[in-house]
Amino acid sequence: MAKEKTVYTCSECGGISPKWLGKCPHCNAWNTLEETRAEPAGASKNRMQALARGLNAAQPVTTLADIEAADVSRTPTGLEELDRVLGGGIVAGGVVLIGGDPGIGKSTLLLQALDALSRQMPVLYVTGEESSAQVALRARRLGLDGSHVRVQAEIQLENIIATMAAEKPAFCVIDSIQTVFSDQLTSAPGSVAQVRECAAHLTRVAKSSGCTMVLVGHVTKEGALAGPRVLEHIVDTVLYFEGDTHSSFRLIRAIKNRFGAVNEIGVFAMTDKGLKGVTNPSAIFLSTHSEPVPGSCVLVTLEGTRPLLVEIQALVDAGGPSPRRLSVGLERDRLAMLLAVLHRHAGMACFDQDVFVNAVGGVRISEPAADLAVLLAIQSSLRGRPLPKGFIAFGEVGLAGEIRPAPRGQDRLKEAAKLGFSIAVVPKANAPKKPVEGLTIHAVDRVEEAIELVRSLM
Repeated sequence: MAKEKTVYTCSECGGISPKWLGKCPHCNAWNTLEETRAEPAGASKNRMQALARGLNAAQPVTTLADIEAADVSRTPTGLEELDRVLGGGIVAGGVVLIGGDPGIGKSTLLLQALDALSRQMPVLYVTGEESSAQVALRARRLGLDGSHVRVQAEIQLENIIATMAAEKPAFCVIDSIQTVFSDQLTSAPGSVAQVRECAAHLTRVAKSSGCTMVLVGHVTKEGALAGPRVLEHIVDTVLYFEGDTHSSFRLIRAIKNRFGAVNEIGVFAMTDKGLKGVTNPSAIFLSTHSEPVPGSCVLVTLEGTRPLLVEIQALVDAGGPSPRRLSVGLERDRLAMLLAVLHRHAGMACFDQDVFVNAVGGVRISEPAADLAVLLAIQSSLRGRPLPKGFIAFGEVGLAGEIRPAPRGQDRLKEAAKLGFSIAVVPKANAPKKPVEGLTIHAVDRVEEAIELVRSLM
């Protein structure tokens, strides 16, 4: 019997090589080529023809100005935090990819959304990881009605598409895309070829039928979505489910959204009845100290359209010959840069000290507006003196020691005042023209000016 021909497929870009190489010749990624069975010649030659005919592939060329473009209508899912991340609700024909660690709550969240949407539109839940009885058991445990939720336990692509044609759902969940396979390919489910092929077919079916499709994706041990990178390019929206499985709080973050803002987050609390939206997420990220403590500074950060108050904690301690620089929730390289600015422009040296910085609550902060709060927390810990009660700060710090403005400073200040904070140190460009009730605002231009101001307030 003739030996089956094999090729090597890149797990990052999906490129094919006839032999194994250490580096992919297409995307230059190292150690990503995996051996797969080669497709027989002519086996998949015409597998996209029927789909192309259904989409009326021969479209005339049209001038952009002549195309009528109306605002997309959105349907709320019944979960306010999920609607916030999606940009206001689901869009007909939109394709959403949601990924997260195992057990984080992806299937639970989508089952709750399906149950809420089933009261106003036909819905379909396709599961490839559980049986129908397991899905029903989870729905009963969550206290969901489920009387209008249609469920199918299936992993074959052609059967799923046939079911969608018969059921005509307006909202469909595929849990998960890594378990689905097509008869047109001989590779195993979850392989690069299968994931790419099945995602492309399901996306085109969603666009042609107007059905909103949600694809659940697995993640790798590094936390990235498993499968080829093209998977994220195909879909309209990419959501990441984050959080510590030992904590009851979960964050869902939009990484890509063609119908809304990116970097928007939704905050949920895991309860025995499923995931519940958190109306005041700032309370999660603030400590419960009865009195101010050294090394703590509250930051007003911006996640999408939502201002959040997060406590930044710093601990400066005597180090050895090789002092450590460790940050949790913040960029480590940026911490090293801020320490250099603090030494050069404010005269506070930490070269012989261990410096640890943490964002309370497990939130990740990537915006540079956190710089000023980090510096003030470090100097508070270094001096052993707490910042005043009700103190907040935000602003970007440059290498020349200047403090640059942060976007939407007015919204940040209003959020802080609403939560009872009374003292704010902000960049001069963010100083409001009208006073904010209950908030004393100090505008600063330079790092040394901010440090001197805080010393006078302590």
